[in-house]
Amino acid sequence: MLMVRGCSGGKSWGYLLRGLAVLGAPRSPHRGLRTSHCLSKKEDFFKGLDREFVTFHKKLKESLPSSDWNPFPTTSSNLPPERADVVIVGGGVIGWSIAYWLKQKENRRGALRVVVVERDPTYSRASTVLSAGGIRQQFSRPENILISLFGAQFLRNINEHLGVVNEDPIDIQFNPSGYLFLASEEGASILEENYKVQRECGAQVALLSAEQLKKKLPWINTDGVALASYGLENEGWFDPWSLLSAFKRKALSMGVYHSHSEVIGFKQSVREMITEDGESVNFKRIKHVIVQAPNSLETQSVECALVINAAGAWSSKVAEMAGIGTGDPDSLEGLKLPVEPRKRYIYMFHCPNGPGLDSPLLIDTSGAYYRREGLGGNYIGGMSPTEEEEPGASNLEVDYDFFHDKVWPALAQRVPAFENLKVKSAWAGYYDYNTFDQNGVIGIHPLVNNMFFATGFSGHGLQQSPAVGRAIAELIIDGQFKTLDLTAFSFKRFCSGEHILERNIV
Repeated sequence: MLMVRGCSGGKSWGYLLRGLAVLGAPRSPHRGLRTSHCLSKKEDFFKGLDREFVTFHKKLKESLPSSDWNPFPTTSSNLPPERADVVIVGGGVIGWSIAYWLKQKENRRGALRVVVVERDPTYSRASTVLSAGGIRQQFSRPENILISLFGAQFLRNINEHLGVVNEDPIDIQFNPSGYLFLASEEGASILEENYKVQRECGAQVALLSAEQLKKKLPWINTDGVALASYGLENEGWFDPWSLLSAFKRKALSMGVYHSHSEVIGFKQSVREMITEDGESVNFKRIKHVIVQAPNSLETQSVECALVINAAGAWSSKVAEMAGIGTGDPDSLEGLKLPVEPRKRYIYMFHCPNGPGLDSPLLIDTSGAYYRREGLGGNYIGGMSPTEEEEPGASNLEVDYDFFHDKVWPALAQRVPAFENLKVKSAWAGYYDYNTFDQNGVIGIHPLVNNMFFATGFSGHGLQQSPAVGRAIAELIIDGQFKTLDLTAFSFKRFCSGEHILERNIV
Protein backbone atom coordinates (compact mmCIF):
# COMPACT_ATOMS: atom_id res chain seq x y z
CA MET A 1 0.00 0.00 0.00
CA LEU A 2 1.14 3.49 -0.81
CA MET A 3 0.87 6.17 1.83
CA VAL A 4 1.35 9.88 1.17
CA ARG A 5 1.98 12.51 3.78
CA GLY A 6 2.01 16.18 2.84
CA CYS A 7 4.27 18.66 4.56
CA SER A 8 2.68 21.60 2.80
CA GLY A 9 -0.43 21.96 0.76
CA GLY A 10 -1.11 22.02 -2.94
CA LYS A 11 -2.74 19.47 -5.21
CA SER A 12 -0.08 19.87 -7.90
CA TRP A 13 1.98 17.03 -6.48
CA GLY A 14 -0.80 14.45 -6.47
CA TYR A 15 0.03 13.43 -10.02
CA LEU A 16 3.55 12.45 -9.03
CA LEU A 17 2.28 9.76 -6.73
CA ARG A 18 -0.61 8.23 -8.63
CA GLY A 19 0.28 4.80 -9.98
CA LEU A 20 3.63 4.61 -8.21
CA ALA A 21 2.94 1.80 -5.75
CA VAL A 22 6.63 1.16 -5.21
CA LEU A 23 9.52 3.57 -5.68
CA GLY A 24 11.91 1.27 -7.46
CA ALA A 25 14.86 3.62 -7.60
CA PRO A 26 18.05 2.26 -9.15
CA ARG A 27 21.36 2.22 -7.43
CA SER A 28 24.96 1.29 -7.89
CA PRO A 29 26.61 -0.97 -5.32
CA HIS A 30 27.06 2.08 -3.09
CA ARG A 31 23.94 4.10 -3.86
CA GLY A 32 20.19 3.80 -4.26
CA LEU A 33 17.15 3.12 -2.12
CA ARG A 34 17.61 0.38 0.42
CA THR A 35 15.04 -2.10 -0.81
CA SER A 36 15.27 -5.54 -2.31
CA HIS A 37 13.09 -4.40 -5.20
CA CYS A 38 15.11 -1.31 -6.16
CA LEU A 39 17.18 -2.60 -9.04
CA SER A 40 14.48 -4.78 -10.56
CA LYS A 41 11.95 -1.94 -10.60
CA LYS A 42 14.12 1.03 -11.49
CA GLU A 43 12.91 1.11 -15.09
CA ASP A 44 9.26 1.05 -14.02
CA PHE A 45 9.90 3.93 -11.64
CA PHE A 46 11.50 6.18 -14.22
CA LYS A 47 8.99 5.27 -16.93
CA GLY A 48 6.23 6.19 -14.52
CA LEU A 49 8.01 9.41 -13.62
CA ASP A 50 8.39 10.30 -17.30
CA ARG A 51 4.67 9.75 -17.90
CA GLU A 52 3.77 11.87 -14.94
CA PHE A 53 6.15 14.62 -16.08
CA VAL A 54 4.00 15.02 -19.20
CA THR A 55 1.06 15.71 -16.90
CA PHE A 56 3.21 18.07 -14.84
CA HIS A 57 4.21 19.95 -17.98
CA LYS A 58 0.58 20.51 -18.99
CA LYS A 59 -0.38 21.70 -15.52
CA LEU A 60 2.67 23.93 -15.37
CA LYS A 61 1.69 25.80 -18.52
CA GLU A 62 -1.74 26.42 -17.02
CA SER A 63 -0.46 27.67 -13.68
CA LEU A 64 2.63 29.77 -14.34
CA PRO A 65 2.85 32.50 -11.71
CA SER A 66 2.82 35.17 -14.36
CA SER A 67 0.07 33.72 -16.53
CA ASP A 68 -2.27 36.63 -15.78
CA TRP A 69 0.28 39.40 -15.32
CA ASN A 70 1.35 42.15 -17.65
CA PRO A 71 4.87 42.07 -19.08
CA PHE A 72 7.35 44.02 -17.00
CA PRO A 73 10.41 45.98 -18.07
CA THR A 74 13.86 45.00 -16.98
CA THR A 75 15.30 47.19 -14.25
CA SER A 76 18.72 47.89 -12.84
CA SER A 77 17.79 46.87 -9.29
CA ASN A 78 20.02 44.25 -7.74
CA LEU A 79 17.11 42.28 -6.33
CA PRO A 80 14.73 40.44 -8.68
CA PRO A 81 10.93 40.81 -8.72
CA GLU A 82 8.80 38.95 -6.20
CA ARG A 83 7.41 36.57 -8.83
CA ALA A 84 8.82 34.90 -11.91
CA ASP A 85 8.14 31.88 -14.06
CA VAL A 86 11.74 30.74 -14.40
CA VAL A 87 14.72 31.58 -12.19
CA ILE A 88 18.09 30.76 -13.72
CA VAL A 89 20.85 30.42 -11.12
CA GLY A 90 24.09 31.42 -12.83
CA GLY A 91 24.68 34.16 -15.37
CA GLY A 92 27.48 32.55 -17.36
CA VAL A 93 27.17 31.68 -21.02
CA ILE A 94 24.99 28.63 -20.27
CA GLY A 95 22.56 30.64 -18.15
CA TRP A 96 22.18 33.45 -20.65
CA SER A 97 21.84 30.99 -23.53
CA ILE A 98 18.95 29.31 -21.71
CA ALA A 99 17.34 32.70 -21.05
CA TYR A 100 17.63 33.61 -24.73
CA TRP A 101 16.15 30.36 -25.97
CA LEU A 102 13.25 30.49 -23.49
CA LYS A 103 12.29 33.92 -24.79
CA GLN A 104 12.88 32.82 -28.37
CA LYS A 105 10.43 29.94 -27.96
CA GLU A 106 7.71 31.65 -25.91
CA ASN A 107 4.37 31.79 -27.74
CA ARG A 108 3.96 35.54 -27.27
CA ARG A 109 6.26 38.31 -26.13
CA GLY A 110 6.19 38.61 -22.38
CA ALA A 111 4.58 35.21 -21.88
CA LEU A 112 7.44 34.07 -19.65
CA ARG A 113 9.07 36.01 -16.85
CA VAL A 114 12.67 34.85 -16.80
CA VAL A 115 15.16 35.99 -14.16
CA VAL A 116 18.90 35.36 -14.35
CA VAL A 117 20.65 35.58 -10.99
CA GLU A 118 24.40 36.18 -11.09
CA ARG A 119 26.45 37.02 -8.02
CA ASP A 120 29.53 38.32 -9.86
CA PRO A 121 28.70 40.74 -12.71
CA THR A 122 32.43 41.33 -13.25
CA TYR A 123 32.84 37.63 -14.12
CA SER A 124 36.28 37.74 -12.49
CA ARG A 125 36.02 34.05 -11.48
CA ALA A 126 33.66 32.86 -14.21
CA SER A 127 34.59 29.77 -16.20
CA THR A 128 33.20 31.31 -19.39
CA VAL A 129 35.58 34.24 -19.73
CA LEU A 130 38.62 32.40 -18.34
CA SER A 131 38.45 29.59 -20.90
CA ALA A 132 40.58 29.12 -24.01
CA GLY A 133 37.54 29.71 -26.23
CA GLY A 134 37.76 26.63 -28.45
CA ILE A 135 35.13 24.75 -30.43
CA ARG A 136 35.60 21.34 -32.00
CA GLN A 137 33.68 18.37 -33.37
CA GLN A 138 36.31 15.81 -32.46
CA PHE A 139 34.52 14.04 -29.62
CA SER A 140 33.78 10.36 -29.10
CA ARG A 141 30.11 10.67 -28.06
CA PRO A 142 27.64 11.33 -30.90
CA GLU A 143 25.70 13.74 -28.69
CA ASN A 144 28.78 15.91 -28.11
CA ILE A 145 29.63 15.92 -31.80
CA LEU A 146 26.13 17.01 -32.80
CA ILE A 147 26.03 19.62 -30.03
CA SER A 148 29.19 21.24 -31.37
CA LEU A 149 28.10 20.97 -35.00
CA PHE A 150 25.06 23.02 -34.09
CA GLY A 151 27.27 25.36 -32.08
CA ALA A 152 29.48 26.01 -35.10
CA GLN A 153 26.43 26.72 -37.26
CA PHE A 154 25.04 29.06 -34.60
CA LEU A 155 28.31 30.99 -34.36
CA ARG A 156 28.56 31.27 -38.12
CA ASN A 157 25.16 32.97 -38.21
CA ILE A 158 25.38 34.64 -34.82
CA ASN A 159 24.03 37.99 -35.94
CA GLU A 160 20.88 36.35 -37.26
CA HIS A 161 20.31 34.82 -33.83
CA LEU A 162 21.65 37.38 -31.39
CA GLY A 163 21.77 40.64 -33.31
CA VAL A 164 19.89 43.54 -31.70
CA VAL A 165 18.28 46.32 -33.74
CA ASN A 166 20.24 49.61 -33.63
CA GLU A 167 23.17 47.91 -31.90
CA ASP A 168 26.59 47.12 -33.35
CA PRO A 169 26.98 43.78 -35.16
CA ILE A 170 28.47 40.96 -33.11
CA ASP A 171 32.07 40.03 -33.76
CA ILE A 172 33.24 37.04 -31.72
CA GLN A 173 36.66 37.18 -33.42
CA PHE A 174 36.43 33.62 -34.69
CA ASN A 175 39.70 32.05 -35.83
CA PRO A 176 38.98 29.05 -38.08
CA SER A 177 41.62 26.42 -37.44
CA GLY A 178 41.33 22.69 -37.00
CA TYR A 179 42.12 20.75 -33.87
CA LEU A 180 44.97 18.29 -34.29
CA PHE A 181 44.82 15.25 -31.99
CA LEU A 182 47.96 13.12 -31.87
CA ALA A 183 47.91 9.47 -30.85
CA SER A 184 50.62 6.98 -29.98
CA GLU A 185 50.47 3.32 -31.05
CA GLU A 186 48.49 2.63 -27.89
CA GLY A 187 45.89 5.29 -28.62
CA ALA A 188 45.65 4.94 -32.40
CA SER A 189 42.74 2.48 -32.34
CA ILE A 190 40.70 4.83 -30.14
CA LEU A 191 41.40 7.71 -32.51
CA GLU A 192 40.18 5.57 -35.41
CA GLU A 193 37.01 4.63 -33.56
CA ASN A 194 36.34 8.28 -32.73
CA TYR A 195 36.93 9.21 -36.36
CA LYS A 196 34.26 6.78 -37.55
CA VAL A 197 31.70 8.17 -35.11
CA GLN A 198 32.59 11.75 -36.08
CA ARG A 199 32.19 11.05 -39.78
CA GLU A 200 28.87 9.29 -39.22
CA CYS A 201 27.63 12.41 -37.43
CA GLY A 202 28.66 14.64 -40.32
CA ALA A 203 31.90 16.08 -38.96
CA GLN A 204 34.62 16.81 -41.50
CA VAL A 205 37.74 15.15 -40.09
CA ALA A 206 40.80 13.56 -41.67
CA LEU A 207 43.18 10.91 -40.36
CA LEU A 208 46.87 11.43 -41.05
CA SER A 209 49.77 9.06 -40.74
CA ALA A 210 53.01 10.28 -39.18
CA GLU A 211 54.47 10.71 -42.66
CA GLN A 212 51.48 12.70 -43.90
CA LEU A 213 51.57 14.83 -40.79
CA LYS A 214 55.24 15.65 -41.26
CA LYS A 215 54.61 16.62 -44.86
CA LYS A 216 51.75 18.91 -43.87
CA LEU A 217 53.51 20.46 -40.87
CA PRO A 218 57.30 20.23 -41.36
CA TRP A 219 58.00 21.99 -38.05
CA ILE A 220 56.49 19.19 -35.98
CA ASN A 221 58.41 16.31 -34.42
CA THR A 222 56.47 13.12 -35.16
CA ASP A 223 58.44 10.82 -32.85
CA GLY A 224 55.99 8.64 -30.98
CA VAL A 225 53.07 9.62 -33.22
CA ALA A 226 51.28 6.72 -34.89
CA LEU A 227 48.18 8.57 -36.08
CA ALA A 228 46.72 12.07 -36.11
CA SER A 229 43.17 13.37 -36.42
CA TYR A 230 42.69 16.80 -38.00
CA GLY A 231 39.50 18.87 -38.17
CA LEU A 232 38.85 20.24 -41.64
CA GLU A 233 36.06 22.69 -40.81
CA ASN A 234 33.81 24.00 -38.03
CA GLU A 235 36.69 24.12 -35.56
CA GLY A 236 38.75 26.93 -34.12
CA TRP A 237 38.57 29.44 -31.31
CA PHE A 238 36.84 32.71 -30.50
CA ASP A 239 36.46 35.36 -27.80
CA PRO A 240 34.41 33.94 -24.90
CA TRP A 241 33.47 37.36 -23.54
CA SER A 242 31.97 38.38 -26.88
CA LEU A 243 29.69 35.33 -26.97
CA LEU A 244 28.60 35.79 -23.36
CA SER A 245 27.90 39.47 -23.96
CA ALA A 246 25.94 38.72 -27.12
CA PHE A 247 23.67 36.20 -25.38
CA LYS A 248 23.15 38.57 -22.46
CA ARG A 249 22.45 41.64 -24.60
CA LYS A 250 19.94 39.77 -26.74
CA ALA A 251 18.17 38.18 -23.76
CA LEU A 252 17.86 41.53 -21.99
CA SER A 253 16.42 43.08 -25.16
CA MET A 254 13.78 40.34 -25.12
CA GLY A 255 12.67 41.15 -21.59
CA VAL A 256 14.80 38.89 -19.40
CA TYR A 257 15.39 40.26 -15.92
CA HIS A 258 18.97 40.33 -14.62
CA SER A 259 19.60 40.31 -10.88
CA HIS A 260 23.02 41.02 -9.39
CA SER A 261 22.53 38.93 -6.28
CA GLU A 262 23.24 35.51 -4.82
CA VAL A 263 20.91 32.58 -4.26
CA ILE A 264 21.14 31.60 -0.61
CA GLY A 265 18.30 29.12 -0.27
CA PHE A 266 14.91 27.79 -1.34
CA LYS A 267 11.47 27.39 0.16
CA GLN A 268 9.93 24.07 -0.81
CA SER A 269 6.82 21.99 -0.48
CA VAL A 270 7.40 18.35 0.40
CA ARG A 271 5.30 15.23 -0.12
CA GLU A 272 6.37 12.05 1.56
CA MET A 273 5.86 8.68 -0.10
CA ILE A 274 6.07 5.40 1.79
CA THR A 275 7.00 2.39 -0.32
CA GLU A 276 5.63 -1.08 0.30
CA ASP A 277 8.92 -1.84 2.05
CA GLY A 278 8.21 0.92 4.53
CA GLU A 279 10.81 3.32 3.20
CA SER A 280 10.17 7.05 3.07
CA VAL A 281 10.94 9.11 -0.03
CA ASN A 282 10.35 12.85 -0.23
CA PHE A 283 9.21 14.54 -3.41
CA LYS A 284 9.98 18.26 -3.36
CA ARG A 285 8.94 21.30 -5.29
CA ILE A 286 10.68 24.66 -5.04
CA LYS A 287 8.14 27.38 -4.30
CA HIS A 288 10.46 30.35 -3.68
CA VAL A 289 14.08 31.21 -4.42
CA ILE A 290 15.74 33.30 -1.70
CA VAL A 291 18.31 35.76 -3.02
CA GLN A 292 20.54 38.22 -1.21
CA ALA A 293 21.82 41.54 -2.49
CA PRO A 294 25.60 41.98 -2.69
CA ASN A 295 27.31 43.43 0.38
CA SER A 296 23.95 43.63 2.11
CA LEU A 297 21.66 41.73 4.45
CA GLU A 298 18.72 42.56 2.21
CA THR A 299 17.00 39.49 0.76
CA GLN A 300 14.15 38.80 -1.62
CA SER A 301 11.88 35.77 -1.88
CA VAL A 302 11.01 35.07 -5.51
CA GLU A 303 7.96 32.89 -6.12
CA CYS A 304 8.57 30.77 -9.19
CA ALA A 305 7.47 27.73 -11.16
CA LEU A 306 10.87 26.46 -12.28
CA VAL A 307 14.51 26.78 -11.25
CA ILE A 308 17.41 26.10 -13.60
CA ASN A 309 20.72 25.26 -11.97
CA ALA A 310 23.34 26.71 -14.31
CA ALA A 311 25.77 27.63 -11.56
CA GLY A 312 28.71 25.89 -13.21
CA ALA A 313 31.48 24.84 -10.86
CA TRP A 314 29.29 25.75 -7.88
CA SER A 315 26.12 23.99 -9.06
CA SER A 316 26.51 21.21 -6.51
CA LYS A 317 26.18 23.75 -3.71
CA VAL A 318 23.01 25.12 -5.28
CA ALA A 319 21.66 21.57 -5.53
CA GLU A 320 22.40 20.98 -1.85
CA MET A 321 20.34 24.07 -0.96
CA ALA A 322 17.40 22.25 -2.55
CA GLY A 323 18.12 19.17 -0.44
CA ILE A 324 19.71 17.20 -3.27
CA GLY A 325 22.34 14.85 -1.91
CA THR A 326 21.58 15.65 1.73
CA GLY A 327 19.63 12.50 2.57
CA ASP A 328 20.82 9.04 3.54
CA PRO A 329 24.00 8.35 1.50
CA ASP A 330 22.54 4.99 0.47
CA SER A 331 19.31 6.50 -0.85
CA LEU A 332 18.19 8.38 -3.92
CA GLU A 333 17.76 11.47 -1.74
CA GLY A 334 21.41 11.16 -0.74
CA LEU A 335 22.68 11.04 -4.31
CA LYS A 336 24.71 14.20 -4.86
CA LEU A 337 25.17 16.15 -8.06
CA PRO A 338 28.73 15.01 -8.89
CA VAL A 339 30.03 18.36 -10.08
CA GLU A 340 32.91 20.20 -8.46
CA PRO A 341 35.33 23.02 -9.34
CA ARG A 342 38.60 21.88 -10.89
CA LYS A 343 41.29 24.50 -11.43
CA ARG A 344 43.01 24.64 -14.81
CA TYR A 345 45.94 26.85 -15.84
CA ILE A 346 46.35 28.63 -19.16
CA TYR A 347 49.80 30.00 -19.94
CA MET A 348 50.59 32.65 -22.54
CA PHE A 349 54.06 32.47 -24.03
CA HIS A 350 56.07 34.01 -26.82
CA CYS A 351 58.25 32.20 -29.33
CA PRO A 352 59.54 34.31 -32.24
CA ASN A 353 60.40 31.29 -34.40
CA GLY A 354 57.32 29.25 -33.51
CA PRO A 355 54.68 27.83 -35.88
CA GLY A 356 52.87 30.36 -38.06
CA LEU A 357 49.36 30.76 -39.44
CA ASP A 358 49.20 27.10 -40.45
CA SER A 359 49.41 26.04 -36.82
CA PRO A 360 46.33 24.15 -35.58
CA LEU A 361 45.20 23.76 -32.01
CA LEU A 362 47.44 20.83 -31.19
CA ILE A 363 46.73 18.23 -28.51
CA ASP A 364 49.82 16.13 -27.88
CA THR A 365 49.93 12.47 -26.91
CA SER A 366 50.96 13.68 -23.46
CA GLY A 367 47.79 15.75 -23.09
CA ALA A 368 49.61 19.08 -23.40
CA TYR A 369 48.03 21.52 -25.87
CA TYR A 370 48.70 24.89 -27.44
CA ARG A 371 47.27 27.28 -30.03
CA ARG A 372 48.19 30.60 -31.59
CA GLU A 373 47.09 33.76 -29.82
CA GLY A 374 46.90 36.38 -32.51
CA LEU A 375 50.05 37.06 -34.50
CA GLY A 376 53.64 37.88 -33.69
CA GLY A 377 54.68 34.57 -32.17
CA ASN A 378 52.27 34.51 -29.25
CA TYR A 379 50.62 31.29 -28.04
CA ILE A 380 48.57 29.93 -25.18
CA GLY A 381 48.76 26.41 -23.83
CA GLY A 382 48.27 24.14 -20.88
CA MET A 383 47.63 20.62 -19.72
CA SER A 384 45.16 18.85 -17.44
CA PRO A 385 46.87 17.44 -14.34
CA THR A 386 46.59 13.86 -13.21
CA GLU A 387 44.31 13.05 -10.28
CA GLU A 388 47.39 13.00 -8.03
CA GLU A 389 48.48 16.45 -9.29
CA GLU A 390 45.03 18.04 -9.05
CA PRO A 391 45.49 21.50 -7.46
CA GLY A 392 43.24 22.93 -4.78
CA ALA A 393 40.31 25.01 -6.00
CA SER A 394 40.10 27.53 -3.17
CA ASN A 395 41.74 30.25 -5.25
CA LEU A 396 42.82 31.06 -8.81
CA GLU A 397 46.53 31.40 -8.18
CA VAL A 398 48.74 30.05 -10.96
CA ASP A 399 51.40 27.41 -10.47
CA TYR A 400 54.21 28.37 -12.87
CA ASP A 401 56.23 25.33 -11.84
CA PHE A 402 53.56 23.15 -13.44
CA PHE A 403 54.34 24.77 -16.78
CA HIS A 404 58.09 24.38 -16.42
CA ASP A 405 57.92 20.81 -15.12
CA LYS A 406 55.04 19.36 -17.15
CA VAL A 407 53.77 21.52 -20.00
CA TRP A 408 56.94 23.00 -21.47
CA PRO A 409 58.89 19.74 -21.81
CA ALA A 410 55.97 18.10 -23.64
CA LEU A 411 55.45 21.03 -26.00
CA ALA A 412 59.16 21.45 -26.72
CA GLN A 413 59.49 17.75 -27.51
CA ARG A 414 56.66 18.02 -30.04
CA VAL A 415 57.54 21.46 -31.46
CA PRO A 416 61.34 21.92 -31.17
CA ALA A 417 61.05 25.69 -31.75
CA PHE A 418 59.36 25.92 -28.34
CA GLU A 419 62.69 25.19 -26.68
CA ASN A 420 63.18 28.96 -26.83
CA LEU A 421 59.78 30.14 -25.65
CA LYS A 422 59.28 32.65 -22.85
CA VAL A 423 56.23 32.77 -20.59
CA LYS A 424 54.59 36.21 -20.63
CA SER A 425 51.56 35.70 -18.37
CA ALA A 426 49.11 33.11 -17.13
CA TRP A 427 45.69 32.74 -15.53
CA ALA A 428 43.55 30.05 -13.99
CA GLY A 429 39.88 29.18 -14.40
CA TYR A 430 37.46 26.56 -13.19
CA TYR A 431 36.02 23.54 -14.96
CA ASP A 432 32.55 22.56 -13.74
CA TYR A 433 33.96 19.07 -13.56
CA ASN A 434 31.59 16.10 -13.59
CA THR A 435 33.48 13.52 -11.55
CA PHE A 436 31.12 10.76 -12.69
CA ASP A 437 31.82 10.74 -16.43
CA GLN A 438 33.01 14.26 -17.45
CA ASN A 439 29.84 14.94 -19.46
CA GLY A 440 27.13 17.53 -18.99
CA VAL A 441 24.07 17.09 -16.79
CA ILE A 442 20.99 18.22 -18.70
CA GLY A 443 17.42 17.88 -17.50
CA ILE A 444 15.22 17.61 -14.45
CA HIS A 445 15.93 16.07 -11.05
CA PRO A 446 13.81 12.98 -10.32
CA LEU A 447 12.78 14.10 -6.82
CA VAL A 448 12.98 17.90 -6.96
CA ASN A 449 10.66 18.02 -9.89
CA ASN A 450 11.00 21.66 -10.83
CA MET A 451 14.79 21.97 -10.73
CA PHE A 452 16.52 21.56 -14.08
CA PHE A 453 20.26 21.07 -14.47
CA ALA A 454 22.55 22.54 -17.12
CA THR A 455 25.99 21.96 -15.68
CA GLY A 456 28.96 19.60 -15.43
CA PHE A 457 30.34 20.22 -18.92
CA SER A 458 33.93 19.71 -17.76
CA GLY A 459 35.52 22.38 -19.91
CA HIS A 460 33.14 22.23 -22.89
CA GLY A 461 30.38 24.54 -21.68
CA LEU A 462 31.31 27.51 -23.85
CA GLN A 463 31.16 25.65 -27.14
CA GLN A 464 28.11 23.65 -26.08
CA SER A 465 26.12 26.64 -24.79
CA PRO A 466 23.99 27.29 -27.92
CA ALA A 467 22.71 23.71 -28.09
CA VAL A 468 22.34 23.28 -24.33
CA GLY A 469 20.30 26.46 -24.01
CA ARG A 470 18.01 25.29 -26.79
CA ALA A 471 17.69 21.82 -25.22
CA ILE A 472 16.62 23.15 -21.81
CA ALA A 473 14.12 25.50 -23.45
CA GLU A 474 12.66 22.57 -25.36
CA LEU A 475 12.22 20.55 -22.19
CA ILE A 476 10.40 23.44 -20.54
CA ILE A 477 8.32 24.78 -23.43
CA ASP A 478 7.74 21.57 -25.42
CA GLY A 479 8.03 19.01 -22.64
CA GLN A 480 10.68 17.02 -24.51
CA PHE A 481 13.81 17.31 -26.63
CA LYS A 482 12.80 18.32 -30.15
CA THR A 483 16.04 18.79 -32.07
CA LEU A 484 18.86 16.84 -30.41
CA ASP A 485 18.00 13.96 -28.08
CA LEU A 486 20.18 14.55 -25.03
CA THR A 487 18.36 12.11 -22.75
CA ALA A 488 21.62 10.27 -22.11
CA PHE A 489 22.85 13.28 -20.11
CA SER A 490 20.02 13.21 -17.57
CA PHE A 491 20.53 12.92 -13.81
CA LYS A 492 19.08 9.40 -13.96
CA ARG A 493 22.38 7.93 -15.07
CA PHE A 494 23.85 8.65 -11.65
CA CYS A 495 21.13 6.49 -10.12
CA SER A 496 21.72 3.55 -12.44
CA GLY A 497 25.50 3.88 -12.55
CA GLU A 498 25.55 4.18 -16.36
CA HIS A 499 28.62 6.19 -17.34
CA ILE A 500 28.38 8.20 -20.57
CA LEU A 501 32.11 8.37 -21.14
CA GLU A 502 33.75 10.92 -23.39
CA ARG A 503 37.23 9.90 -24.49
CA ASN A 504 38.36 13.22 -25.92
CA ILE A 505 38.74 15.36 -22.80
CA VAL A 506 41.41 18.07 -23.06
